Amino acid sequence: MNISKSIRAVTGSALGLALLVLPAAAQQPTKIDFSSETVGADPKSLVAVVGVWRIESEGGKNVLAVDGRQWKEGQSSAGIADKARALYGERYAEFLDRVQAYAYFPYTVAKDVQDFRGGEITVRFEGLSGRIDQGAGILFNLKPNGDYLALRANCLENNLVLWKFEKGKRSSVAWVRNVPTASKRWHDLKVRITGTKVEGYLDGKLYLEHTLSYAVSGRIGLWSKADSYMHFSDYTVTSAD
Repeated sequence: MNISKSIRAVTGSALGLALLVLPAAAQQPTKIDFSSETVGADPKSLVAVVGVWRIESEGGKNVLAVDGRQWKEGQSSAGIADKARALYGERYAEFLDRVQAYAYFPYTVAKDVQDFRGGEITVRFEGLSGRIDQGAGILFNLKPNGDYLALRANCLENNLVLWKFEKGKRSSVAWVRNVPTASKRWHDLKVRITGTKVEGYLDGKLYLEHTLSYAVSGRIGLWSKADSYMHFSDYTVTSAD
């Protein structure tokens, strides 16, 4: 018996099996970095669709602010027609009509993520002020007709809500109370999409679980509400595919 040939055969078989069970390489996260952006200007990496969004500085670090103190409810962002065209090309008119008709909640859209179908989206946020609301949300499943989903935390209400915005109407999909979300403190918000399952996390703790009747796809971004004045940073997207 040729022992060396037997060893090579066994080793080769083991290596082949090992290669077969190796997991697929994980997708590299997409991180939106505001460090090189201009304080006081609109963000370059996101498209402000509704509300007032700008780069501010806090503690020597550039962050994204949504300023509900300066926003009139129902008002889309400046230059919305050009922004809609940049996001949806020839289908911009449909998107533009829906935004202008139902511009009740400030939101901004990530330029470089065109079709998020699963994975994780995380962001850090801080509630600065707002008597009506201090809402910070991750927007996803944004369609060319303006429909979308949003996972929202609120520093005044201490709850976590999955909202659906469809045909100009907002409704809650899932709602969790008693979620500690203090104002003027930084928090971590995360949504995880696995197939039709949605999980919502705040500060590393899983609070919300819901199964949709459809798969998620479309653009993503950030969401807010009413007179909320909020800071956002470290927006990170990790796609599952």
